[in-house]
Amino acid sequence: MPVAEFGAFVRNSGHLRKWLILGVIIGVIAGLGAVAFYLALKYTTDLLLGHLADYDPPTAMGDGGSAGSGGFTRPWAIPLVTTLGALLSAAIVARFAPEAQGHGTDDAIEAVHTDPRAIRSRVVLVKMVASALTIGSGGSGGREGPTAHISAGFGSLLTRWLNLSDEDGRVAVSLGIGSGIGAIFGAPLGGAVLAASIIYRRDFDYRALVPGFIASGTAYAVCGSILGFDPLFGSLVTDHVFDPLQIPWFLLIGIASAAIGYLYARVFYGTAALSSRIRFRGAAVLRPAVGGLLVGLLALAIPQILSSGYGWVQMAAAEDTLLSIPLWIVLVLPLAKIVATSLSIGTGGSGGIFGPGIVIGCFVGAAIWRLADLAGAPAVPAGPAVFIVVAMMACFGSVAHAPLAVMIMVAEMTASFSVLPGAMIAVGVAYLLISRTNVSIYRAQRADREAAAAERAGLRTHSDSCA
Repeated sequence: MPVAEFGAFVRNSGHLRKWLILGVIIGVIAGLGAVAFYLALKYTTDLLLGHLADYDPPTAMGDGGSAGSGGFTRPWAIPLVTTLGALLSAAIVARFAPEAQGHGTDDAIEAVHTDPRAIRSRVVLVKMVASALTIGSGGSGGREGPTAHISAGFGSLLTRWLNLSDEDGRVAVSLGIGSGIGAIFGAPLGGAVLAASIIYRRDFDYRALVPGFIASGTAYAVCGSILGFDPLFGSLVTDHVFDPLQIPWFLLIGIASAAIGYLYARVFYGTAALSSRIRFRGAAVLRPAVGGLLVGLLALAIPQILSSGYGWVQMAAAEDTLLSIPLWIVLVLPLAKIVATSLSIGTGGSGGIFGPGIVIGCFVGAAIWRLADLAGAPAVPAGPAVFIVVAMMACFGSVAHAPLAVMIMVAEMTASFSVLPGAMIAVGVAYLLISRTNVSIYRAQRADREAAAAERAGLRTHSDSCA
């Protein structure tokens, strides 16, 4: 069936058939895109960090559960590799698709609000290669941003190919964002809820929710059938029973998570603004390279900042391995990871900011548990996993203005649904605190559906007047 005929068939279909077709197509591409980027990142990391720098970072349970090298045998090579990877990534982006720099999710959200046909097809490939080079060489970034950009780009491509209405195109791009992130994290329900919530700060796009179930479930099935269905971090918390005496701890985690999440957004975008002021011929390539060099030098003192850092989350969740990490690193790591991510992605590198937010939140919880355990404080869990999982939810869920979606995603990633009662308190407190500010880690978000509709109406009026 020719594309034009298929497009007419989809447009003229009823709601159920239309979104069953589109949801499955977007889900399949999102799942395959997640697999492609996962493998590209794995091989790039093995080549750059593993072969050139002789360093293997620890990996999460779902990625093999390796303890890593345990130290640097060629410390002089780490800054060289991080600089090289950032330089190559920036050169590719500058040459082929400048919009592929940064974390990418904001570009996809902006397309939802302004023009769902606007994401160029070439961005998909450029984003994949550039992000693999940035993160695979040790740059601090997450793998969810590239996969979200890839699948959102396909949603944009479908909108053009099938000549979908703007309303349907906005939903299609939203489904791409949610299903891509849900697939790469093995969190289909969280991905579906994310598709409906990530584009607004204090609203929810109900139109994307049920189609999101189809797209995200399909993406999870495709990705999992190739890479496996095990949760990313295994089962971190399996037997937790909610204890009312721990409520003060959850309140503290919520307050600390909001403060660190706020700092994350401010430092990240402050670095991006400062970096953008440096303008000269070749600056778009040299800025990320300098950022990569600084990350490599910082990693010599704090190796936990390198790459995604998911393996360090896995290690921090176990009492014996957390206690083996020096206390000063546990306390400093949330700030160090913020700085490293800002230098890697905020200067123009390519990679996600969701993943680093999870690592930052992890060590907020780890720091609180370590200090409470040292002080012999009452009602502290026997191990750090509960505090770590809850802080992961609260830290990024609040600053992303997607508390429910992130809470579900982290629960799926860690198979830790038993922590939800306490997590609801921490996440609720963190979100309420962040919502009193105008700070968000995703600046393309609109306040709500009404504000977005008014903006689109204004753009149409301006366009008509210009015509």
